[in-house]
Amino acid sequence: MCGIVAYIGKKEAYPILVKGLQRLEYRGYDSAGVALMEADGNNGLKIYKRKGKVKDLVDFVSGFDVKGKRGIGHTRWATHGEPNHVNAHPHLSGNGKLAIIHNGIIENYSPLRKMLEKAGHHFSSETDTEVLVHLIEEIQQRDSLSIDEAVRVALSQVVGAYAIVILDRDEPNKLVAARKGSPLVLGLGEDKSLYLASDASPIIEYTKNVVYLNDEEILTAYEDGEFVIKSIDNQIQTPFIQYLEMEIEAIEKSGFEHYMLKEIYQQPDTIADAMRGRLNVKQGIITLGGVNEFENRIINADRIIIVACGTSWIAGLIGEYLIEDLARIKVEVEYASEFRYRNPIISNRDVVLAISQSGETADTIAAIELAKEKDAMVYGICNVVGSTIARMTDAGSYIHAGPEIGVASTKAFTGQITLLTLMALQLAHKRGTISNSYYYQLLTELENIPAKVRKVLENDEKIKYIASMWKDANNALYLGRGYNFPVALEGALKLKEISYIHAEGYPAAEMKHGPIALIDENMPVVVIATNDSTRDKVISNIQEVKARKGKILAIVKENDETIAEMADYFIEIPETEEPLTPLLSVIPLQLLAYHIAVLRGCNVDQPRNLAKSVTVE
Repeated sequence: MCGIVAYIGKKEAYPILVKGLQRLEYRGYDSAGVALMEADGNNGLKIYKRKGKVKDLVDFVSGFDVKGKRGIGHTRWATHGEPNHVNAHPHLSGNGKLAIIHNGIIENYSPLRKMLEKAGHHFSSETDTEVLVHLIEEIQQRDSLSIDEAVRVALSQVVGAYAIVILDRDEPNKLVAARKGSPLVLGLGEDKSLYLASDASPIIEYTKNVVYLNDEEILTAYEDGEFVIKSIDNQIQTPFIQYLEMEIEAIEKSGFEHYMLKEIYQQPDTIADAMRGRLNVKQGIITLGGVNEFENRIINADRIIIVACGTSWIAGLIGEYLIEDLARIKVEVEYASEFRYRNPIISNRDVVLAISQSGETADTIAAIELAKEKDAMVYGICNVVGSTIARMTDAGSYIHAGPEIGVASTKAFTGQITLLTLMALQLAHKRGTISNSYYYQLLTELENIPAKVRKVLENDEKIKYIASMWKDANNALYLGRGYNFPVALEGALKLKEISYIHAEGYPAAEMKHGPIALIDENMPVVVIATNDSTRDKVISNIQEVKARKGKILAIVKENDETIAEMADYFIEIPETEEPLTPLLSVIPLQLLAYHIAVLRGCNVDQPRNLAKSVTVE
């Protein structure tokens, strides 16, 4: 949520800021703005901001002076104060000399605001961010401090999360930035230009060399390309310069109408990428470096606690099925947002497995911090190299899915399941909890999954037709058993996220415990009926729905004519081993949600009220 981009150097800043904000649109936002300043600070700070999309800002700015070789830009996702022109970022200090952009939440903004009002400050917005820039101004003037020192002192009084960038009209040769709990990356241009952003997507066009700021670090970036990083207690930090493997093509649509559709179609490749270098079927070897490093601790753990949010939490549920079924280790799956608030029992014999696409999810980071306080071993599964979770955990694995721009996660979800499958199989083999023959059978079948996903994608036109029949529904029900119960949850979540149709996922047997009351001729019901172990039970559930005139889409294995004939519509997936079915059965549900959303005229890549990465609680 929210997006930051900033520039200082010898080029005009405005085109860089606008292009960067467009790259960050996928994060979710409701307003956009920029602040620009000349290299000598003359003509003051020029601030332009509008409610709405980046395009609305560009249209508004047309005809205005946008010159300046340093600048800051922001896309806001409202927390304090409604989305409007006034609450949009950047915000000015009372004397008009400081401009700030901010991701995060200042939790103690209310007492700070009251204190500043008593000191004579007046506020024009409802935001916590304006309070912060006034606090920095107050400290700077009171103690005659440089802008970087004033920022450091001010942040020592702040409670909350932040990524900030500040311009000072009196010190135009520098930008000052800081982070705590919200990501910020510095890009080092070959022409000595310096770039700042919430993530790497606005930067890769200009440089591959980046520095990820750590929590409570303050950056001073100078116009000559020099920079200094200090801790909040004023200790100089040695930066670690990292090379980005990302290519610019990875954040383009590549001919697809939407990023989400591109990412659905990328899954044969991204699943294969998640296995590359880790799965050797001929030798019967799975190698996850993080598991190898802490093998004994994981194998002998009392339990594995999976913490995650949203789609990652659903992937965690599938992980629970996999690890308990195959490796016979006790697993609990927790919403990261609730984990630390219920005083959980954690010991040093537990392994906490944190899952996050971005590696920046605030609630998951908080859960990791609690686990580390209790001396539990923490393992991370995430997608973004260099992210906070990747740096915090004791060990972990990247899913290597590449940038996921669509807010509704698709390829990251199947990448997470692939990693969890590899982990479960590696642990099962080490613990001897499955036979060698079944182990090799699963390895062989896992290697074949990318080709089978391609085959599922061939149903796209048929799914589009089904979507046209259901696009006007107000509600939908998704049912699954065993490994496919979490897939039912994910299918329902996808439909809710991007089409705004109310949908719920249930274990099929739970339908009789309430949801069956909703079924009538207007209720679409998706039944995931691919598991042999529960096939007869699912057939009974389908008959119960049909008896109440519900309309059924069945996801079935190839040549399952019995269930196909019972359903109003059916989509076939190739035969596979039961633990691997989620990697196939979820694909048609992703496509169904996508096509329904498109037919309803929804913004598929940027659904309302949602952000790609939830970096505040």
